[in-house]
Amino acid sequence: MKEKLTLDSAQLSNIYNMLSITDNLGTSGQPTSAQLAAIKEAGYEVVINLAMGTTPRDLPNEADVVAAQGMEYIHIPVVWDNPTEADLVRFFEVMDATQDKKRFVHCIANMRVSAFLFLYRVLRQGMPLEAARATMAQIWEPNPIWQKFINEALAQGQNQ
Repeated sequence: MKEKLTLDSAQLSNIYNMLSITDNLGTSGQPTSAQLAAIKEAGYEVVINLAMGTTPRDLPNEADVVAAQGMEYIHIPVVWDNPTEADLVRFFEVMDATQDKKRFVHCIANMRVSAFLFLYRVLRQGMPLEAARATMAQIWEPNPIWQKFINEALAQGQNQ
C-alpha cells in the first residue's frame, strides 16, 4: 500500500503546474488519464475543468475518464483571450456548491484557474489581496487581458 501512495504522490507532483492550495483544493495544468487516476487516489471527489476542451493539449475524453474514476466532472469552458463575468460567476457558483468536497481545478497551464481562484479567494472568502496574489504568482503574472479582467472583477466585487 505504501508504494502505491508514493506512486500516486509522484504522479500528482508531476502534473504540470500542480499546486496544493489547501487539503481540499488542488489546481494544475492539464492532467493525463493516469494523473486523473492519481487524483482520485489522492481523495479528490470533483474535477473542475476551465479549459476549452478543443485544443491538442486537452484530454479529449476527460469527462468519461473522470466519470470512470467515480469523480464528478464540471466543465466551465473559458476562452483564453476573452474571460467573461459570466464565466467567473459560474465558477463561483460551482466552488460554493462543492465547498464540502475535495476539489481539483485545472485548465491547460493553471493560468485561468489561478486567476479565477485568486478572485474567488479575495471576493468570496475575504482573503487579503497580497496573500491571494502570492499563490497566483507561483504560476504567472497575468497578461494585459487577464489583468484587465481581474481589475474589473475586483472593482465590481460586491456583485460577484
